[in-house]
Amino acid sequence: MDIHLQKNSMRKDVVLLAILILTSLKIFAQQGNIKGFSTKTAATQLQLEKSFDQQLSAANIGKTIKELSAKPHHLGSAQGKLVAESIQQKFKEYGWDAKIETYHVLFPTPKTRLLELTEPSKFTALLKEQALAEDATSGQDGQLPTYNAWGADGDVTGALVYVNFGLPDDYETLEKLGISVSGKIVIARYGRSWRGMKPKIAYEHGAIGCIIYSDPKEDGYYQGEPYPIGPFKNEHTVQRGSVMDMVVYPGDPLTPNIGATKNAVRIDRSKAETILKIPVLPISYHDALPLLSALDGLVAPEEWRGALPITYKIGAGKAKVHLKVASNWDIVPAYNVIAKIKGSEYPDQWIIRGNHHDAWVNGAADPISGLAAELEEAKAIGLLVKAGYKPKRTLVYCAWDGEEQSLLGSTEWVEDHTDELRKKAVAYINTDGNGRGFLEAGGSHALEQLVDGIAKEVPDPLSGVSIFERRKAKGIVSATSSAAKRSLIKKDSLTLGALGTGSDYSAFLQHLGIPSLNLGFGGEDEGGEYHSIYDSYDNYVRFKDKDFVYGVALAKTAGRAVLRLADAEVLPFDYTNLYQTVGNYVSEVSKLATQLKENYAVENQLISEGRYQYASDPATPYLAPKKNPEVPDFDFSKLNSALDSLKKSTAKLALASSNVIDNLPENVENVENVENVQRAQRAQRSQLNTVLFQAEKQLLNPEGLPHRPWYKHTVYAPGFYTGYGVKTLPGIRESIEQGNWETANQQIEIAAQSILNLSTYLNTALNK
Repeated sequence: MDIHLQKNSMRKDVVLLAILILTSLKIFAQQGNIKGFSTKTAATQLQLEKSFDQQLSAANIGKTIKELSAKPHHLGSAQGKLVAESIQQKFKEYGWDAKIETYHVLFPTPKTRLLELTEPSKFTALLKEQALAEDATSGQDGQLPTYNAWGADGDVTGALVYVNFGLPDDYETLEKLGISVSGKIVIARYGRSWRGMKPKIAYEHGAIGCIIYSDPKEDGYYQGEPYPIGPFKNEHTVQRGSVMDMVVYPGDPLTPNIGATKNAVRIDRSKAETILKIPVLPISYHDALPLLSALDGLVAPEEWRGALPITYKIGAGKAKVHLKVASNWDIVPAYNVIAKIKGSEYPDQWIIRGNHHDAWVNGAADPISGLAAELEEAKAIGLLVKAGYKPKRTLVYCAWDGEEQSLLGSTEWVEDHTDELRKKAVAYINTDGNGRGFLEAGGSHALEQLVDGIAKEVPDPLSGVSIFERRKAKGIVSATSSAAKRSLIKKDSLTLGALGTGSDYSAFLQHLGIPSLNLGFGGEDEGGEYHSIYDSYDNYVRFKDKDFVYGVALAKTAGRAVLRLADAEVLPFDYTNLYQTVGNYVSEVSKLATQLKENYAVENQLISEGRYQYASDPATPYLAPKKNPEVPDFDFSKLNSALDSLKKSTAKLALASSNVIDNLPENVENVENVENVQRAQRAQRSQLNTVLFQAEKQLLNPEGLPHRPWYKHTVYAPGFYTGYGVKTLPGIRESIEQGNWETANQQIEIAAQSILNLSTYLNTALNK
């Protein structure tokens, strides 16, 4: 998260921060009301949370990070199993009923990796990171070499083409320049999208191989001192990672929609949609420099240029490379640790908390920093239980395996337990890596008020103000206009980001419609260790969260979400927030269609008149532009009508939630009547709670999204060409973006029906 400040605004920003600090102190003084609790039970809950906080130890979080990141522990490794067993033992020591559920998943590990420049000169890539004296674990045995999982085996030779970030817009630029990548090998830089999009898009344009490198402009000396002097990538650092086409479906490629149990029916690997069709290899900027230096042809557009000391050119000429990749395609065990504390009143309502435990190498930041916070929560809750605390709902704490390979452990568990989760799962709360900085929160917008309340109560370790106010202050300071600053100053509620993918919430939210959250801290922990041998304890204590205080902040935040969901009299869901957010998304897609229609019309008119230029420089050798297709008028009336219906039903739901949480009426005359009233209130609350946690499932489309039926949520999904990045109202938005007008109209109907389904469900339930 970069902060860009104008010099003349620095003094104002300092004053602003002082105001925000005072505002936050006021908020702390006014604590007492908690969504989902009566006045009486809120006081009890706040005391419970105070006791919970007292059990959290930054030193213990640091100890856990050091212990679990001491050795490489990737999926399928002996050390990975030992880490899972250690986590299970910790849960048991904390008083939880813990077990390991094992799945058997496909996992490719490299046996051959070769990259050579063959013309116009010779160079063989090193493909290896360097052990450093300053990093005690960087030279250990058992490290996975630098590679991308789920690319195809292949031995290819071809001309090299530089494709910038390798996104659809970059290929449009190449097409305008008259450059084809068909039959060639592309080299793309990391950034602007999830890595798996780069080889996927390259293959769609006919490339036979893909190389991905880290340019120092995004992740190296251009940003700051390289490791070990500073936190950024040194010349040999490589980002490992999955390139599985998980926007089609995550998890084991051989068992879509079913759990990868030992005897599961598996499809043939050649038929797995999510395994790529061309070989892929990640490299360092040390290895990229000779390749990029050898390129000839057109000078790359200015926005394509990185920070290496060369003239960036596109190639497709004399430079040729030889790329050879082969993997061992083995079925390996994935060890999910599942720990439970049974609910005292609603044992069949589950609050699920998760973080993965597997790493590409040692994984101190990703994922152990988040896992250590989760384990600290489990320890604190265990101590509360030993002291007499009984959560009303069942707590399920999970440590997932195989997340790095595209969410294998969590997806297989969800697919294996689908029927049970549909009935019992109230919410899923996810974390992953964690560091110093600001609260990062995304998830189901019905949970927005829950997170808002928590964020206004948890103190920021650095400033002492609430994590809400510190996050708000950062947004104001980062705003690029006075109007944006004023708007943020007035805003006094937290906004959750929408979730795409990239961590273990996907199967819960986007496949089963289970309300989900993803929480973490960051923004002041920048660095280049991601998925490298330098994601180590030594690196973490120097550059991430040296005193582990943001680990405590994460435990306080996620722990409160767990405890409040577990004990709320009325579950703290508010679907008015969801209604308002979906309304914004509908406005966005409507404007997208209108803007696209207008832009295409203007461009086509200019093309017809021979006045259209692709670039400001007339000398740029672009090809003559082609006319854009005509954009039809889309009918959003049914979608807006469904929103009107949802507005009314969510207002009724909010009123019902408020009514059933009120304290006992004062005019109850005797004990028998008190008991009857209390019994009736409990029945009302129980019925309402079921409605609240089942409601989001009404937004699922059983047929799924176009070309990827595994993703069923009509509001949230990863983008087909963004990967981790979210697309809201994805069926509509992506159909318009991709020019599929008929599909767009169909998806408008489907989204309208899902919103109407939610409204009808709420009305029916409330009228019972």
